[in-house]
Amino acid sequence: MSIFSKFPRTFWVANAIELLERWAWYGFFMLFANYLTGSSDMGGLEFSQSQKGLIMGIGTGILYFLPVLTGAIADRYGYKKVLALAFVIYATAFAFFPQVASFPAVFAMYIYLAVGAALFKPITSATVAKTTRPETSSIGFGIFYMMVNIGAFFGPLVTLLFKSQSHLIFYASGGIILLNFILLFFYREPERTRVKVKASLLRTLKEILRNMASIFKDPRFLVFLLIVAGFWAMYYQLFFTLPVFIAQWVDTSALYHFFDATIPFVSASYSTAPGVLDAEFITNMDALFIIIFQIVVSTAVMRLKPLHAMAAGFFVCTIGMALTLISQNVLFTIAAIFIFSLGEMAGSPKVTEYIGLTAPKDKKALYMGYSFIPVFVGNFLAGFISGNVYQAMSDKVAITEKFIAEKGLLIPDGLSTNARFEQAAQQAGLSPQELTNLLWDTYHPSGLWMVILAVGIFATLCLFCYDRINKKI
Repeated sequence: MSIFSKFPRTFWVANAIELLERWAWYGFFMLFANYLTGSSDMGGLEFSQSQKGLIMGIGTGILYFLPVLTGAIADRYGYKKVLALAFVIYATAFAFFPQVASFPAVFAMYIYLAVGAALFKPITSATVAKTTRPETSSIGFGIFYMMVNIGAFFGPLVTLLFKSQSHLIFYASGGIILLNFILLFFYREPERTRVKVKASLLRTLKEILRNMASIFKDPRFLVFLLIVAGFWAMYYQLFFTLPVFIAQWVDTSALYHFFDATIPFVSASYSTAPGVLDAEFITNMDALFIIIFQIVVSTAVMRLKPLHAMAAGFFVCTIGMALTLISQNVLFTIAAIFIFSLGEMAGSPKVTEYIGLTAPKDKKALYMGYSFIPVFVGNFLAGFISGNVYQAMSDKVAITEKFIAEKGLLIPDGLSTNARFEQAAQQAGLSPQELTNLLWDTYHPSGLWMVILAVGIFATLCLFCYDRINKKI
């Protein structure tokens, strides 16, 4: 326990703030895809998958682009002030989100929320870095990432309790963010680098962008970042695509009845109807697996070279994500999520480690800032896959419309997507589950797994070739 006494109070406050922020973020973000595309009678907005892909891909991409700039803002004006501003944006965004329903308004609100998240993102990790010493940094960041995963796991479990009234999902996340204003009273500003020259903020940001452009002078590193973007494009399907796919196609009744017999609280709290478990509850198993197995996996890959661990992680992650999309069996889906999480635990942390090891000694901080680029690009690609590609290949709403047209069914206008599907099943003389199975067998929505597999395998092969070429240079 003596090691824990070496951390100052601000370290623990920053970790508590991170936990609550991740709790609030994932509490809404894990449910966001189904909120955007879900049936109106379930509180959804009934946007198309393409519209969902644009909102989540572009918005989340911007979130990961801005921190390199917002970090400079925090250094200039102070961590505490910028944290307060981020929490104000978070709280107001969550308060106003349920009040908007049109595509432009929801898109704009998500961008606004992403700005708040981008202001917040660099500060807590910088605080942890500044409040640890060489002998405590390893365990310090271990504690920090544990807080991230604890928040990511419990956030959706709490907000799912309010899913019957979708606006309460946003209010619950907003309420968690408001708790951070209390913690902010105990947050002491760590030492930070202050710019002595009287340069304007605009000039400072221009200088940052100019430094970023220098990446094009290192084409080998630029290639590495583009390869990693392929991994993130596949990874973010966990949030953009999988919750929608499970809700539309996977039969969760076996797991529902298991919990109903053993832990009735789960079946009662995380179910939209008898025999149906919430898709987000199942997807959230990824965070649970990381909490349980991260230390074991990190220990197993500790002695591997970063590129080797990354390639292995990318490959396993790809196989896991592809497998989540090929079956209607919920137990198979959970097993696939477990495989995905093993790859994520092995490969994802090694990206930052590799950048830190290979960056020029005089440009460590600059190169570490580049780590956002593949996440930024990957989110744009992920949005396209989960949007246009999913809608063309796997969207149950689009496939149902095709079935209705082919069979010449007469369905009244003005119905919610759920009611329209039930009408189609009734007119076809089938139960809703029987129609789902018929559509699955006829239109093969699981074909999306080949797209995900192709993206992930291509990134893995490129990384393998990158490693081989580097050895020869």
